[in-house]
Parts: sequence; structure tokens; C-alpha cells
Amino acid sequence: MKNDLSALGDFAPTRRQLLGFGLAIAGAAALNVMPGFQLLASAQAAVPAAAQKIADHFSSVKSMSGEFVQFGPKGEQTGGKFFLERPGKIRFNYDGSSNFKVISDGKSVVILNKKLNTSDLYPLSKTPLKLLLDNKIDLSGDRVKAVKEENDLTTIQLADKSVFGNSRITMMFDPKSYELRQWTITDAQGKDTTVMIFNVKEGVSFAADTFAIDYAANRQLNTNGSNR
Repeated sequence: MKNDLSALGDFAPTRRQLLGFGLAIAGAAALNVMPGFQLLASAQAAVPAAAQKIADHFSSVKSMSGEFVQFGPKGEQTGGKFFLERPGKIRFNYDGSSNFKVISDGKSVVILNKKLNTSDLYPLSKTPLKLLLDNKIDLSGDRVKAVKEENDLTTIQLADKSVFGNSRITMMFDPKSYELRQWTITDAQGKDTTVMIFNVKEGVSFAADTFAIDYAANRQLNTNGSNR
């Protein structure tokens, strides 16, 4: 998968845009289903076999790394490198002088902004990223909201209202290779943030501290910040 990165500048995503990327938490917005989707009223019985095969294959990929381009709700673009390891671990190193990082260690997700000296911590279980990073992509129950099957793309939309309200994640796969191409996080206000991935390598190994979160530093930074 090829992408033209020439349009990417030194754009630094704001804290809100990063929240929309992977950390959208409960709110009140109607579910906007994309045209052409097959709505699943009884998802557990109605999930197409092709979608289940794709989900099972993606679940079997225990680690991957590559590059990404992120598109914000207003068309903002930035890029960088990502690292993923199941269950629950992911890291995004954003390009640019702002030195943004988003890291999940399997329990928590932290947003680091070295330029502003901020560190925001959230439970992974309360974010749509949990559905992407689980050991198994679970299509049971009512998590699957819609499926769209095309010749060159299979799209699966997942949500879990009891966990993160009206936020949802829409994943797009190559129907032939079963490879993940991109995903979109829709936050509780209905705003989309899309991440396209490329130059992906599977079955990679990482240094022990790749997904480490410094909880002591997070507490120290936020304690100092609250005293200002």
C-alpha cells in the first residue's frame, strides 16, 4: 500500500485530536452508519463468514510495525511510526518537533506531549482501541454494528456502548490478503479520525521498554501541573 507523504508537514495534533484518534470516551451522539453498510440487527447470528475469517486472521497477527498517516476531523494530516503487540499494546511515534507519543501498555493509554510537558493517562478498557488490540477480535454479541463487503475492501464497524458509550471503530481490510489497511475512530460527538497504515511488517519483536508507561513520572507531572 503506497501513500504520498509529500503533503505532510510539521503538523502537531492537538490533545483533543489525539483523543479522537483512539481515546474517545462516552458521550451522546447518534450512530452514523456509512452508506452501503449491512446493518446487523442480530449481529451474533448475522456476521458474514468472510468478515469472521478476516477477524480471525487479524487476531492471529500477534505483532506488527510500520508507518501511519493520520487524518483529523478537519482534514489535518500527520504521520509517524507505529508498533503493535497483542494483547493491548500499541505505540505511535508522531513525526515533527512536538514529539507526540501515544502508548498503550495493555492496561492504560498515555498521551505524551513533550513540547507542552503534558502526560494524559486513560484506561485502555474505556477506549475503542481495546477492540483493535484484544487477543481476539470479538464479533459476537452486539459489538458488530455493520459490515460492508466489496471486491477490494471489507469494512467492519464495532462498538461497545457499555464500555465507551457512542464511540466506535471502523476497520478496513483487504479481502484477499486479510491485511488491515486503515481504521477510523468516531468519537462521541460524531467526529472521525482516520489512520492509514503502510510498509507493515508482521511477526516482529520489540525492545522490552517499547510499550512501557512511566506511571511515576505521570503522577509527578500531573501533581506539579495541578499546583500551578
